[in-house]
Amino acid sequence: MTRLEFWQGNTACAEGALAAGCRFFGGYPITPSTEVAEHMAVKLPKMNGVFVQMEDEIASMAAIIGASWTGARAMTATSGPGFSLMMENIGYAAMTETPCVIVNIQRGGPSTGQPTMAAQGDMLQCRFGSHGDYSVIALCPASVQEMYELTARAFDLADRYRVPVFLMADEIVGHMRERITVPDKVGQTPRRELDRGVLPFQPDADLVPGFATFGKGYGVHVTGLTHDERGYPCATNPGVHAALVRRLVDKIENARTAIADYDIINPDAEQVFVAYGAPVRTVQQVLHDRPDGMIGFLRLRTVWPFPEHSLKMFKNAKVFFIPELNMGQIAREIERHVKVPVVSLPKLGGDLHTPPELVAALEAHR
Repeated sequence: MTRLEFWQGNTACAEGALAAGCRFFGGYPITPSTEVAEHMAVKLPKMNGVFVQMEDEIASMAAIIGASWTGARAMTATSGPGFSLMMENIGYAAMTETPCVIVNIQRGGPSTGQPTMAAQGDMLQCRFGSHGDYSVIALCPASVQEMYELTARAFDLADRYRVPVFLMADEIVGHMRERITVPDKVGQTPRRELDRGVLPFQPDADLVPGFATFGKGYGVHVTGLTHDERGYPCATNPGVHAALVRRLVDKIENARTAIADYDIINPDAEQVFVAYGAPVRTVQQVLHDRPDGMIGFLRLRTVWPFPEHSLKMFKNAKVFFIPELNMGQIAREIERHVKVPVVSLPKLGGDLHTPPELVAALEAHR
């Protein structure tokens, strides 16, 4: 059974988290993500969950890591400057393979920037923001419906791959209101517990170890230092470090096809748009106004790991257009994987691309 709701995007995000079993939220209010925290503050205590307003975003990220190790599905939400403060502990979550969900409702930057205006300027930061080599998963909703669905999916991915998962929305999607369909129940993939007698960081064939939940009798040492499969620090052994970091990367990169989520429209087209988040809506309007099949569209819901194989679906493509609310962050990624021109269509200041702007780009490259 389902029901209809008329929700704000941030509300749908919080509801999706609750439906997915999130029972711990640690965060600090910041525009334009505050409504996520406000909704969780109201709902979590009624569901035997815990809401904690931390003193800052550094502590918020640390809190959800600790909550996750007790077995809880845990989340935080932030934007801009708060996201930057979380980066050291995001690296700690990657190194300790801690499942957690970080929601970033993006705003204009750098620094304090535009607190109430939309942007997509954090797409490379979520992938490379902490030091060292690691891989993460980033999902990008383009509607209120997807705010609900992708938030719920983020928890399953986090538990499945033992990795921080990002919901990289933007102010437009976070603050818009739309009618959505809400299921009575969201399926949950349970976190796989560590088998008794197995070392706590000994991976299975998929390169992901089972999880040794605190309080269940496991002997496990959790450290941000380079560690062996026992979890013991081993920071001066080049071989141990190389094997660990390669596994942290490969467990995500090897699964990019399984993690990928995208739509292909008009794969035979010669002119192709690639978009994620709010700019998807403008591209959809252009396709609606030009239903002749001459314009292709790769619509991304998963941006990291980047689904490079999806670009190969457009065998006749002569040019790719990338509208983004930044100066071309994902356009650079696409340039690595195609041999035809890539036209970056940046938009700064908080305004969304208009259909005439995208049509003008098409006409200029015929």
